[in-house]
Amino acid sequence: MIARSMRYLLLAAAVALLAACASSGGRLQKAGTAADVYGMAIHTDLNWSRIKLPRQELWTIDGPGLNSLNIIPDTKPGEHVFHLAKERKSRPDGPWFRAGMRPDELRDVILDAIREQGWADVDSSNFRPHTFSDTAGIRFDVRQTSPEGLRYLGSVGAFERGGRLTVLYWKAPEEYYYGRDAQAVNRLIDAIGFIPE
Repeated sequence: MIARSMRYLLLAAAVALLAACASSGGRLQKAGTAADVYGMAIHTDLNWSRIKLPRQELWTIDGPGLNSLNIIPDTKPGEHVFHLAKERKSRPDGPWFRAGMRPDELRDVILDAIREQGWADVDSSNFRPHTFSDTAGIRFDVRQTSPEGLRYLGSVGAFERGGRLTVLYWKAPEEYYYGRDAQAVNRLIDAIGFIPE
């Protein structure tokens, strides 16, 4: 009897461990408006898990490998656009943010930052100006291939405000996940607002 109880206890612990590994972690962001995201109000039609990272957040629905929205705020001049490093004299041509960059320069450093993370065949389309509330910025779509050969599609929004850069970068596998969520995520990025200071 004790042996049977121990087996059930071990089985229950294994199931709980597998469930913990499968979950994306973070706190739940239900559909609606999140008014506490680095001074931005973000309205979403989807439920997300919000995962805090150093100086940024990652939002995901099914897990970061299946879809991820990186919210990367307050990048200072001379910093990597994804907060991965600071500019060095030995590498002046990295994906560093500079205040007052032209829209095409900003797009290009974001694409360079994606390539630097090991993605191949990185390309953009539908490059356009976009106004986030009262702030001028850019929007574009992105295509990229993972190191394992899986094709991803996504969308990027970026703007400079107060001399600092904010990037919203969403990606999902081309098969199924991108098509399922693309319209809702593009509405989310397009409608970014700001909380009055």
